[in-house]
Amino acid sequence: MNYWLVKADPDSDYSIEDLERDGETIWDGVHSNPAILNIQKMKLGDLVYIYHSQKQKAIVGLAEVAEEPFENKADPRRSWAVKLKFVRTFTKTITLAAIKSDPEMQQFGLVRQSRLSVMPVPGEIQHKLTTLVG
Repeated sequence: MNYWLVKADPDSDYSIEDLERDGETIWDGVHSNPAILNIQKMKLGDLVYIYHSQKQKAIVGLAEVAEEPFENKADPRRSWAVKLKFVRTFTKTITLAAIKSDPEMQQFGLVRQSRLSVMPVPGEIQHKLTTLVG
């Protein structure tokens, strides 16, 4: 199983609360080539951290890949999508400031490639995130 992080703008797009209410959703609207390549690597059962960008700037919950990724033919631009299923909301979120201040997290894509909307979460980072959310 692999771990991923996807970004959402809860103020204008979609939030962890929306995902919890809906139970599952198609995660789409991704157009950058690096992010598309990451979606294409997702597998059924992989776990996905949900990061609220813009105002909150924090990892807020967890989802699971519910179906294999697919090309989003409904989008006129080249894009891929994946179906995500709600797993849980974190009672203790992990802020971007906390991640940036942690020396063990400096190689995390969230720090190094801050504009990337879909990224892998390496094993050592995933372990650290697990300890932070309790």
